[in-house]
Amino acid sequence: MNMLDDTFWNSFRAGLSMEQRLFVARFPGDTGARQPVSVLYGGAHLFKSDTPVKLGALAKKAFDEFAAPEAFGLEASLAERVLPRVKAKLEREPIEDLRIDFEDGFGHRSDEEEDATAKQAARELSNAKGLPPFIGIRVKPMTEELGVRAVRTLELFFGALRQVPDNFVVTLPKVTSAGQVKLLVKALSALGANVKLEVMVEAVQGLDELPKLFDAAQGRLRGAHFGTYDYTASLGIAANEQRMQHPACDDAKAQMQRAFAGTGVWLSDGATTAMPIAKEGREAVHAAWRQSMRDTRHSLAGGFYQGWDLHPAQLVSRYAAVYAFFLENLEASTQRLRNFVDKLGQATLVGTTFDDAATGQGLLNFFLRGLACGALTEEEVLATGLTRDELASKSFARIAKHRRG
Repeated sequence: MNMLDDTFWNSFRAGLSMEQRLFVARFPGDTGARQPVSVLYGGAHLFKSDTPVKLGALAKKAFDEFAAPEAFGLEASLAERVLPRVKAKLEREPIEDLRIDFEDGFGHRSDEEEDATAKQAARELSNAKGLPPFIGIRVKPMTEELGVRAVRTLELFFGALRQVPDNFVVTLPKVTSAGQVKLLVKALSALGANVKLEVMVEAVQGLDELPKLFDAAQGRLRGAHFGTYDYTASLGIAANEQRMQHPACDDAKAQMQRAFAGTGVWLSDGATTAMPIAKEGREAVHAAWRQSMRDTRHSLAGGFYQGWDLHPAQLVSRYAAVYAFFLENLEASTQRLRNFVDKLGQATLVGTTFDDAATGQGLLNFFLRGLACGALTEEEVLATGLTRDELASKSFARIAKHRRG
């Protein structure tokens, strides 16, 4: 048997380093960057410079008129903690993400009308005040029929836009192939638009393509959003059975998670179609909110921390559900992360749950998400034993390295 010489070991170590670099490049993990918990959609023809402010005011009005513990199906003690935080959120930052929609929310119109709307929406956005921290547009799909129309809209929109807002994204619906994403990237590159992309998973034919989309986007892919109703329709599921908690939806979303795990791509669930319309009365609003609560909680339990809203009053139940989720899990998560901070690198036991260092970033992300959306206070997060500087690093690995000296 031969002994291994220095040449072998040098080559072997270089190979290990190369494989690690390739893996990290493909799977950088969750950076801890803020992901909005909601994206609110509205037709492009309706967007005006004051739209974000008006939509936020409508959400706050719905809360003021109809919010009560029984409206959300929460226990009284939990509602006492949740509702003041929701109210504060609606006063401070009612909308986290907004999409100017040129697809379903706009419909099929003449080329002349969409041309004019694309330019007008860009001008309104250029003059807008009180923009949410995230914003973007959804174009029509990259099909033979509509792809040219989608790119024409982008050309006119970016041509009329004075400055691209921070965290701007282009959403591509009904993706069925990686080639469609490549074509959109080609168009954006030709336009000189240095923006991120979101893809929509809305057809069963697109599921097999999911692992290819990351590379097809050439570094632009920020998110993958699930389209509940188009997807269930593509399976032939009857309209009255199409719902967010349908088993077919859970299966598709699990495939999304497997395709994008570790890549840093944000995942979003779809929308509840029950609308809390004030003119339909208090009971109707409460019923719609409770349905939204159930759907949002189901999404959160499945690891989807963002979802769609189609009406500003849905933001009330969105934040109520998200805040309840974080507050219900706060005590146990605080104890687990505190144990990590106290005994970095060692196995710990809290109740019946074993933790190791690989779980640390996941626990840290729980607190980062909760703090970013307003569910948790800084005081509650610092109760884990983290310092403000450690929290700002957003990296459990860096925290561990610093504490170990």
